[in-house]
Amino acid sequence: MIRLQRHWVWISHTVWQMARRPEYVCGAVAVICTLFSLRLALSRAKDVVKMAPPPVRFFSPNSPVIDLYMGQLDQVERYCHVSEVYVILFYAPWCGESISVREEIDQVAMELRDQVLFIAVNCWWHQGKCRKQMNLFYYPVIHLYQRRFGPIEYKGPLTSAYIHDFIRRVMSPLQYISTHSILLDFLSHYEPGVLGYFEFNSSPQPPGYLTLYVSALHALKRDYQGTIRFGVITSKQVAEKISVTNPGTIYMHRHFNSSIIFPHEVLNATAVNIYSWAFENRETFIHWLRPHGSKSLLLNNELKKGPALLLFFPFSPLAEKQPLIEEITEVALKYHNCNNSKSVHRVLQHIEEAEQADHKDQATDSFAHVVEPFFQMRKTCCNSIMLPQWNRIPQILNICELCINQTVGMRPSVVHLRQCSSIEIEAALDLFYLRKRTFFHLRSNTVECSNFLSYYNPFNYYTVCCRTLDSSFNSEQINPFTPSELCFRAEQKHWLISDSFPHVEDRVSTLLELHLIQSNITGLSCNTNKTLNFYLMDSNLHWRFATRLGANESAQVQEFATIIDLLDEVHYVLDQRQILDKSSIENIIKNYSRTYSPLNRYLIAGTTSQAQENYLIAEVTTQTFDSIVLDAEKNVLLLYYTQWCGFCTVLNHVFIQVARLFHANDGIIIARINVAKNDLPWEYMVDRIPTILFFPRNRKDLSMKYPDDLPFTVPNLVRFIVSHSTQLVHQDPFQSCNPDCIQKAAALQKDRISQLEEELQRLRAEMQALHQAEKQMALQLSAARQEEHQLKLHNRALEEKNEKLKSHNEKLQDLYNQRNAELAETAEKLSEITAVSEKLLKENALLKTYMASIEELLEENTYPSSTPIPAEEEALLTSRSENNAETESFSSHDTHTL
Repeated sequence: MIRLQRHWVWISHTVWQMARRPEYVCGAVAVICTLFSLRLALSRAKDVVKMAPPPVRFFSPNSPVIDLYMGQLDQVERYCHVSEVYVILFYAPWCGESISVREEIDQVAMELRDQVLFIAVNCWWHQGKCRKQMNLFYYPVIHLYQRRFGPIEYKGPLTSAYIHDFIRRVMSPLQYISTHSILLDFLSHYEPGVLGYFEFNSSPQPPGYLTLYVSALHALKRDYQGTIRFGVITSKQVAEKISVTNPGTIYMHRHFNSSIIFPHEVLNATAVNIYSWAFENRETFIHWLRPHGSKSLLLNNELKKGPALLLFFPFSPLAEKQPLIEEITEVALKYHNCNNSKSVHRVLQHIEEAEQADHKDQATDSFAHVVEPFFQMRKTCCNSIMLPQWNRIPQILNICELCINQTVGMRPSVVHLRQCSSIEIEAALDLFYLRKRTFFHLRSNTVECSNFLSYYNPFNYYTVCCRTLDSSFNSEQINPFTPSELCFRAEQKHWLISDSFPHVEDRVSTLLELHLIQSNITGLSCNTNKTLNFYLMDSNLHWRFATRLGANESAQVQEFATIIDLLDEVHYVLDQRQILDKSSIENIIKNYSRTYSPLNRYLIAGTTSQAQENYLIAEVTTQTFDSIVLDAEKNVLLLYYTQWCGFCTVLNHVFIQVARLFHANDGIIIARINVAKNDLPWEYMVDRIPTILFFPRNRKDLSMKYPDDLPFTVPNLVRFIVSHSTQLVHQDPFQSCNPDCIQKAAALQKDRISQLEEELQRLRAEMQALHQAEKQMALQLSAARQEEHQLKLHNRALEEKNEKLKSHNEKLQDLYNQRNAELAETAEKLSEITAVSEKLLKENALLKTYMASIEELLEENTYPSSTPIPAEEEALLTSRSENNAETESFSSHDTHTL
């Protein structure tokens, strides 16, 4: 009851105070609303922030991959004892690359489930140990372990074939070489090789074998592409082929420089020292480029090193045979063989023997059947030739078909096409005989083809296809070559030459001394200052780079070759109608290496709009440059611009106004070209952007550049066009004209004059509008300046007030400090007075008590009332009364002072 009364009293007092001061009511209402909103927000916090849902399986339950989707990193150790080789995939469930690589890993795991253990760990779940212990900055991350060696991180393409091949290399980092043929296969590879010779008769693990094994794993850990191959020779006879006799010797094979042996006397034979020594002394002449998916400068950095030959083709890492890579290796070995190395000759001989063995196992027409759908026949000038029988072998004749302007790699036209002029045919025949070539082979049913450059036109080729027939043939045997017979096939070339080649009309039989044609590409890298670097790229992964360099996006066979020289700013492309093989690669290299290269610079062209007739400004591209700019009947004003040029956009309105002025004039074209997307011949390129060139009609060689020091305005540009257009020499149109013609011409001139007057009036109106706009801008500028002046004055006044306030503030601060010091002194005096007062009060209370007791004693004393007070007591009373009077006076004085 008492508590309720107290609450009621407090509430009534609060209401009374709020009634006296209304601002308290507003404050109370604000506090209540704030508390209510906080309460409401905290009550709904459960719906806004909640625990993340638990992760689910990333791989399917039927997958051979062990999925630790809760991030149980501690359970990896328990599974690692099951297999000697295991793969760990660290993924994030939301990562797009992790999701895409899931199927690839699953496919590889299905193929290697009996040999390799696959583990996937969710490293994104915040409660898992993987997230807490592994500091990963990207996903997915693939680690391989081989007998507790690792981790070996895989950074290659995230496809099943490449991952499978890398795992195979980790499983077997060493290649065992037991025969001479296997040794030649190992040495003929384009990648550098390290060989170790060990005798396994006395021990299954001879000294140094495990060191070489671990060094091969270190090499894979450092370079995921495996650019260095490691092998082990197990036979003494095979080791002697490379002059190695002592067991435990580490030998590094190099094609062009001398092969070396690991220096055991200088370096300790440790795994780190061996692979470091191999990387420092390796010799690479073919490089694989595998840019990752994000922004990469790999291609740019490699192209800065010098001229580059980029070869794009589909590559399968798991294929046992790579015929195209073997041909590229053969070309590269010949190209870099400057010293006629014997080891290179042995390797080339082995490659040729392997190719011949492979060709014997294949059908003669299999290749033609495959490539036939991808190449179409060109209708060129062809003529059939029957060569005489000069070979002393009875009943053998050679029938050839000679085609003019035939692109390399294309099959020539059939014999029943239209014949060319006699002059062209005679020139082709003379060149054919000057070449001293014969296409002779014994009783072969196949067609042999060859091509060679024309002396008269370096951009044309002659193609010759020949076959043999019995001399007892009849007219029905001379049929047009079938498409399968005429298909150009580099693998079936067996060209033979002789010292003399008779003319068709010459009936003298001659015995020819036949020998193989020697290629001119051998050692070409040292005979020219345009040495090429060979780069390979998988078109299955990087075809988008090829399309940017000029490849056809819709090509059925993704094979492409190009030469890029950033220093000379040249770009050559191999014709995609050719087959990418050894001969085509050699041809483009030889043509590029010539002093006056017959190759045409490839020009990148942008897309053209379908309808540009109604446009004020014509958009020019590489393909339309000749038809628009170099049109002899038109004056052309061309603007060079790019999309990243900021000043070009500023000039657009001026260029558009000029285009409107000359839109009715059919004799002039206003055009522009985006030089960032369209390449032009060097004579039409400019060194700065934007640039304006004027190409007058009939004299395109007298093109003029708009002066750089002249302001870019509409009148200046119009004067520039008119001044250079009138420099041309015109014939008088009235010299050979009758009166009617003169009247028509006069009418046309009047119309033209009226049109020019209208245009002049438009220009004057625009000039007046510009003058008015200039006046308005001047008025606005003056008003802005006045406002700026007023703002400056106001700013100065505010600064003066600020200074006064600062000085006043300082004075108030000093006064405040003085008053604080006085109050501190007064407080000290008050404390002293309080102590003295308390002491006197105590004494006064004692005195009163004492006086009361004395009075009682006096009343009850047996002394008579007239008896006087003793002198001591009277003195004591007198002194105490005086003390009380002094105390009261002192306290009153202090109170007055306060």
